[in-house]
Amino acid sequence: MKDHIVVLSGSGISAESGLSTFRDSGGLWEKYSVYDVATPEAFQRDPGLVLRFYNERRRQLKEVEPNSAHLTLAELEKDYLVTIVTQNVDDLHERAGSGNVVHLHGELTRARSSKRDDLIYDIGYEPISPGDTCELGSQLRPHIVWFGEEVPMMEAAAAIVGSADHLLVVGTSLQVYPAAGLVDFVDVDVPVTVIDPGGPASVSRARVIRKRATDGIPEWVRELTSRAR
Repeated sequence: MKDHIVVLSGSGISAESGLSTFRDSGGLWEKYSVYDVATPEAFQRDPGLVLRFYNERRRQLKEVEPNSAHLTLAELEKDYLVTIVTQNVDDLHERAGSGNVVHLHGELTRARSSKRDDLIYDIGYEPISPGDTCELGSQLRPHIVWFGEEVPMMEAAAAIVGSADHLLVVGTSLQVYPAAGLVDFVDVDVPVTVIDPGGPASVSRARVIRKRATDGIPEWVRELTSRAR
């Protein structure tokens, strides 16, 4: 049976493709408050602003491509069972060829009913406008888990991490809960690697590779495959 590699990915891996992040200097939160664009209350108060914000994110996503880190993770599926649990709402892992991707915080390329969470629609990179409705007549909203909302995929993600033979953390400082708590579900004898160019180690017992994702992931994969020979 193939080893199961579980990857926890965050905004750092997408930033290397040119996507703006929320927390870095010059990131999205310097232009918009979280309370203005990423809460249920913001959508109730000013749905037009929220829709424009995510329409812009979608437009930007259409213009960028997966980078070598995404592509290297996809290539791993030739020899390993790979599951990517991502905090990112972009589709770069899928476009790189990864077949098992769990999105904790939703997906930019999908919309859903503002009244029924199970009415979800693939919209690609098209905008959502005021007046665009689901089949029941309710306004469409981004299929995004906003601050203050439950993360519906957490239980499934915890089970995936618990089944890992290798855990790779890349592009995330694991400072945002509940996603940060996922590392607690990995077995104690499972090797954990964090790829992070700077800052404190996000997992106390992890090996840390102090490189960007596009440099660190190929290095980690080379070591992994050499040990497997």
